[in-house]
Amino acid sequence: MTETSTSAASPSPAFEPARAEAFAGRMVGILNESFTAMMISIGHQTGLFDLMSGLAPSTSEEIARAAGLNERYVREWLGALVVARILEYDAPARRYRLPAEHAAFLTKAARTNNLAAQMIMVSCMAEVEPKVIEAFRKGGGVPYSAYSRFTETMKVVSAEVFDDTLVQRTLPLIPGLVGRLESGIEVLDVGCGSGHAVNVMARAFPKSRFTGYDFSQEGVAAGLAEATASGLENARFELVDVATLKDRERFDFITAFDAIHDQAKPRDVLAGIARALRKDGVFLMVDIRASSKLEENLGHPMAPMLYSVSTLHCMTVSLALEGEGLGTVWGEQKARELLSEAGFADPDVRQVEGDIINSYYITRLA
Repeated sequence: MTETSTSAASPSPAFEPARAEAFAGRMVGILNESFTAMMISIGHQTGLFDLMSGLAPSTSEEIARAAGLNERYVREWLGALVVARILEYDAPARRYRLPAEHAAFLTKAARTNNLAAQMIMVSCMAEVEPKVIEAFRKGGGVPYSAYSRFTETMKVVSAEVFDDTLVQRTLPLIPGLVGRLESGIEVLDVGCGSGHAVNVMARAFPKSRFTGYDFSQEGVAAGLAEATASGLENARFELVDVATLKDRERFDFITAFDAIHDQAKPRDVLAGIARALRKDGVFLMVDIRASSKLEENLGHPMAPMLYSVSTLHCMTVSLALEGEGLGTVWGEQKARELLSEAGFADPDVRQVEGDIINSYYITRLA
């Protein structure tokens, strides 16, 4: 008699209609919230939230006139945000109102609490969606040059954090650093983007000399323009591939603000930073606060955004250069590993009030 094997696979779980219905509701919610994010972005960029925060309840005509915008567009935008429960509407009077409790997270006056500025990232990333889909099918990545608004978008997103926290809270985390900056030292910002952090520090510490390196011509030009407009003679910017740093023991203090995780060759960048740092120097690496383990990010309040931005930008721009593709959520464990490999001591990892995204790695040469 021939013995036949039988499948030991578990039967598929029974279909649960209530679970399906709940998920359908969630999908509808995601669709609505996605478009609401774009309306919030428009409200930020047009100044409508800032205007409405100072207005009494007003009609669409009054709001459009005060903003200098087309009334028909303003009215439709108002409708979108009323049904999204962002704005309030008095139907008999046809008047719209931005509650103060909502304005606290939607206006420029909210400073680092202004989450409306973050919404610009949605439309910025959407620009390259077809190219990312192509990379899904063919591999490779989407180059930085494909993002027409990324440098400017990041400047908007990060400017408030730099203005509110960099000099007041971040630099004082490092014992003795503020005194050295006041006396005059050499400082480098690696992957400086539009250079705002360099200029904020240069303005605060006129005796120190600040240099920004970036491979984006647009970013370097923006940094130089801001420095020139502010009359900063101690800030300079250079177009440099930071994976090929040539400096040797030149800088007393080096910073990298959200710049390491999207590098094509992050290990080369960190090794170059180690070589460029003087023996008594300090390296401050500011990067995404997360774990390297997916399961440990399930409770992270911004994890969906971070993994999505990684797919749509940080990972893919690295892969476009045949890079490592660490991605936005490379995590603290991986960051510690790469810092150690580059010759840095175990970092002191801190958080800064006003920055809900990042961890602050403070380290020196081992």
